[in-house]
Amino acid sequence: MKIADITLERLRLELDPPLRAAWDPDPRRHFDATIVRVHTDEGIVGIGSGDTMDGFDAVRHLFVGQDPLDIVRHVRAIETANFHGGRFWPLEAALWDVFGKVAGLPVATLFGGAGRALPAYASTAELKAPQERVEVAWQVREAGFQAMKIRIDRDRVEEGVAAVAAVREALGPEFGIMVDLNQSWRMAGDTADATDLAATRRLVRRLSELDVFWVEEPLPYADRRGFQQLRADNPGVRIAAGEMHHSVPELLSCLDEDVLDVYQMDVVLAVGMHRARTLAELAQHKHRAFTPHSWTNGIGLLANLHVAAGVGGGPFFEYPYDPPGWTPERRDFMLTEPVRVTASGELEVPQRPGLGVELDEEAVQRWRIG
Repeated sequence: MKIADITLERLRLELDPPLRAAWDPDPRRHFDATIVRVHTDEGIVGIGSGDTMDGFDAVRHLFVGQDPLDIVRHVRAIETANFHGGRFWPLEAALWDVFGKVAGLPVATLFGGAGRALPAYASTAELKAPQERVEVAWQVREAGFQAMKIRIDRDRVEEGVAAVAAVREALGPEFGIMVDLNQSWRMAGDTADATDLAATRRLVRRLSELDVFWVEEPLPYADRRGFQQLRADNPGVRIAAGEMHHSVPELLSCLDEDVLDVYQMDVVLAVGMHRARTLAELAQHKHRAFTPHSWTNGIGLLANLHVAAGVGGGPFFEYPYDPPGWTPERRDFMLTEPVRVTASGELEVPQRPGLGVELDEEAVQRWRIG
């Protein structure tokens, strides 16, 4: 079997009203998705998505004509291409989709088959006043979720803490709450300094008193000692990060130096599926957790789910959901059906061969811009 071609389709869904994500400098008025298709000479087509794949045309020749099942070779080739400015991990997801279809197995089974479902947490996006956040929390709970993640902005700390406190009071001690401070990396155009260590230590202590399950990305990635200090200060709350950590050696150093409780590498944005699997298993050997970031679209979500379920990640899996601003219908506009949680709040691994992606070809054509 050979790779006959690799095609990209760029889609854009207009967002009206816009999504006011806490990490975006400006409201998000459209949602873009790039679909990667790996076409083989035997008619099997693999599908991936996640990052933009900008600049891929210059390196397509490295893969066309090769055996799609030579995954390690392709991972190494993607890494050499990424070194020069690309982020082509959606291609690896498409290759694993081919692999699963050839084998007749879900990719999660190929990755170890540790589980067929993971408890999901509702990962919110927008900054909301306490009462609004409680109203969404009740919707989340009624949809089956047992936990949710709340964003706190560095310039609106008191409102954020109040929102966490209000949700804790309203939904009680059994409901899981995570908090994301979004301080480890920046969107383009966001040049503000991160909150300093002293202020962050005070904030994490307050969140620990509210029985927060983890605090995510509280500091810039480079401040490893700061992360270690936060963990030492607050033994009752976990510290999570790593969603956009592109360097495998740096992640290995984080594991060696015991920097985090929860590792969150996104397999279609950061280190890819094969490398994330290795890092996840190393984290688990050190009694640390792996639960990946999944804020792309339903295809990227499924790629992360297959890796996490394959290696037995958890204890929760991220499910982007913050109605009415962010819904499964918006996130998965290119799929025949959005990826949804069960009534008990779990995400089940599709048992179809490959990643289990089912594209809505009419939607792909409708929203295609290139």
